Amino acid sequence: MAEMTEIQETRDEQSEFDFTGGRLCLDFTNTVHDRASAPREMLCSYGDLLLWGQQAGELSDNDALILRDQAAQRPFDAANALQQAIAEREIIYRIFLAIAEENLPTAADLDLFNAVLAQTMIHARIVPGAARFAWHWDASSARSFERVLWPVVRSAADLLTSPDLEHVRVCAAEDCGWLFLDESKNHTRRWCDMKTCGNRAKARRHYKQKKQTP
Repeated sequence: MAEMTEIQETRDEQSEFDFTGGRLCLDFTNTVHDRASAPREMLCSYGDLLLWGQQAGELSDNDALILRDQAAQRPFDAANALQQAIAEREIIYRIFLAIAEENLPTAADLDLFNAVLAQTMIHARIVPGAARFAWHWDASSARSFERVLWPVVRSAADLLTSPDLEHVRVCAAEDCGWLFLDESKNHTRRWCDMKTCGNRAKARRHYKQKKQTP
């Protein structure tokens, strides 16, 4: 697949993000519409990144408000955090796309991901839970502009080391390119979302068959 070059910044600010990928890291890679044809960026501002974190359930409304206030005071740092998030998203996308296409990720991408993972896990902590210990993020780093990405990176590491990895798929729609985890009973799911890509594919087939009918 050709590497994404130009992205149109045309996301509707009121639209909601899609979370049909089955894993947080895959959902994050799906923040580009029509990757395989005419890529359109959904993360056009740091505010969009925070909104994605809120909708993903990884960022509380209060924390998002604090980070928005900080971004208004330090726009350059917030913009850098957004560009870093997009760069990390593309690394994760390339790795899982290769796996979905039954190829090995490049050594360069794995090196890049491992560097990101090392920086991320600096902020990880083990804390007591109700019945057992649990992962948590360092409270002293709660106001870091990059914190939205930490759960994404950990999700990617967890999936890469999980038996579920063999069920990572790329949407069969030619113009889509989204990734998802096939958790269907027989592992025969083809579309990122049957309501969108699946229905469009059916409509195209129906139109083509009707056109070919004498």
